[in-house]
Amino acid sequence: MVWFVVVVLALVIFSLLYLRGADLSRFDGTQLPPPTIPPSAGHAEVLQRLREMLPTGQSMRGRDRLLHMRRIMDGLSEGRQFASRFVPVDEPGVKGEWVLAPGFDARRRFLYIHGGAWIAGSPLSHRAITDRLARLTGAAVFSLDYRLLPEHRRIDGINDCRNAWRWLVDNGPDGPAPLDYAMVGGDSAGGSLTLGLIAWIRDEGLRQADAAIGFSPSTDVTMSSGSLRSNLATDPMLGPMFSWMAKVPALLLLWGTWFTNRLPPSHPDVSPLRGNLAGLPPTLLQVSEQEMLLDDSRRYAARAEEAGSLVVLQTWPHMVHVWQMFTPELEEAEEAFANVAEFLASAGVPVAEGGEL
Repeated sequence: MVWFVVVVLALVIFSLLYLRGADLSRFDGTQLPPPTIPPSAGHAEVLQRLREMLPTGQSMRGRDRLLHMRRIMDGLSEGRQFASRFVPVDEPGVKGEWVLAPGFDARRRFLYIHGGAWIAGSPLSHRAITDRLARLTGAAVFSLDYRLLPEHRRIDGINDCRNAWRWLVDNGPDGPAPLDYAMVGGDSAGGSLTLGLIAWIRDEGLRQADAAIGFSPSTDVTMSSGSLRSNLATDPMLGPMFSWMAKVPALLLLWGTWFTNRLPPSHPDVSPLRGNLAGLPPTLLQVSEQEMLLDDSRRYAARAEEAGSLVVLQTWPHMVHVWQMFTPELEEAEEAFANVAEFLASAGVPVAEGGEL
């Protein structure tokens, strides 16, 4: 009996100290008051689309559900009209597509890393965002098709991002070309990969991004932030998908995350919040006040500020997770992109005149 208690205590201590790491709750922001300004009319349409999409795969299990989720995400681009043209890329170690708005400048390049919980999403699913960024920045946007779980290891996707950055610095849409400005951005899981990437670029001494963008990024897979549970009921996208997490003991979540990622949840490669946040490029984070990942952004911004890095945090009331995807029909999405243009200009990165090519 004594040995059983000792083993249990040892596992708990190991989980808390190694898998979860330091308690970062001191970086939490204050409790936000309920929003007083109503959302735009387009918000109701977005919620209706989510209600129609999310229940369709709830009865599925295993790989069938995964493939269904991937089809749903790729279907987000169906029926949309885009100003940009999409040029596929499939080279050794680099796969994705160039997103090229009319009049783009190949000496400005933007690496975009899509979201999808590391198991779904593609350049196709995120064309609304990449087309908008291409028109806004005037840059050649490269949308990366990185390797996903569970067919591949988490480190494989991370390495794809690193390879893509090295390649992007040296290559434009027509091959090797000089570079004046480089940007990187991503949403949700892609936001996590973005924040991990800029820290890796710094550590490797490579040509750093002039600016980084994170839309509703995941920054900490130890799942210890308060908003994961406090915003469960107010997040119409992630809430229904991850409500099961509230029923699972925290220690089991840590072990499950370790098994899935094959890296400790506290490792900076999968939890950029827990790495060295000094010496990073100007970074913009946009997050909804009602979504589960709110504290991921608030903690990251607070820790980065303490480390001396410039991270601008912008929050929106009411919005769904990665609402920027619902452009141009959602007024708040266009506001968010206008803020992106303003941020890039403040960081010394040229943008298209009027925020539009």
